[in-house]
Amino acid sequence: MAQDEDSKNLPEVQESAEVFLEEYTDRFQDVFFDALRQKSIQNYDRAINLFLEAYAINKTPVLNHELAKTYALDKQWLKAQEAALDALNAEPENYWYLDTLVSIVNAQSSTLDALSGTYPEENKRLQQNLTQVYYKNGAYIKAKEVLATLPENNFKSDLTAKIEVILKKRVANIAQTKVSASVVRNSDPVATLKLNLAQQIQLKNSGLVLLQAENAVETYPMQPFFYYAYGWALQNKGNNYKAIEILETGLDYLFDDIALANKIYQTLADAYTALHNTAKANLYLSKIKPGF
Repeated sequence: MAQDEDSKNLPEVQESAEVFLEEYTDRFQDVFFDALRQKSIQNYDRAINLFLEAYAINKTPVLNHELAKTYALDKQWLKAQEAALDALNAEPENYWYLDTLVSIVNAQSSTLDALSGTYPEENKRLQQNLTQVYYKNGAYIKAKEVLATLPENNFKSDLTAKIEVILKKRVANIAQTKVSASVVRNSDPVATLKLNLAQQIQLKNSGLVLLQAENAVETYPMQPFFYYAYGWALQNKGNNYKAIEILETGLDYLFDDIALANKIYQTLADAYTALHNTAKANLYLSKIKPGF
């Protein structure tokens, strides 16, 4: 996938713990690590209180970022958004703070446009980071729109060229799917829709899958495959919080389909990995049954 090939070009992940703790007191470190531990076992209320306690000791944007992620895991979206904005305003050029804010906004089915004026959106490095976030999430049109506002340089020309290649492939894939769908037009509509979505997933067409699967879940709410497709698309678009919610709902309708269960577990593991929750990611990976 194009996003995977270019992941090495993204800013290096700097997680909260090791990068700054040696500068602060033993009390701060104890509270901070306890908060991370509580977060890892999904005791989000306790984790939030501990992060706030650590923040009272040292008001660093690293803690705003941890609070944003923890509020989001607890589905406290407005508080998550506020904390993410605090982190980004403190360090506007930090890629990961922006990435978290975009994920939280996406989870609310909103856009950054709704937050205009609440963060330094004219910062050129921030805008460059935003194109990378959109590209990683498969939001290629949005990435192009932001790229158009940036000055001409190698970064802009290279990323624009990559996006154009992907969009041309997408058009060809849509045409191919229309031909395949016409073959089964007169068959069972659920089977036809499943076939179409399966083809689009194989072609990594997350944008089209997102639109079709969301409608399919509403039309056929008892069909677990449509929850998988919707969750897969959301996860590929970087909306990991909502992907988890949809995929876990799909598990409630799943009976005796090990192959589909494996796909759901893998996508849940991918979503939790993207959120740096390795405990939950490993839990779902352990549920995958080989040979299916």
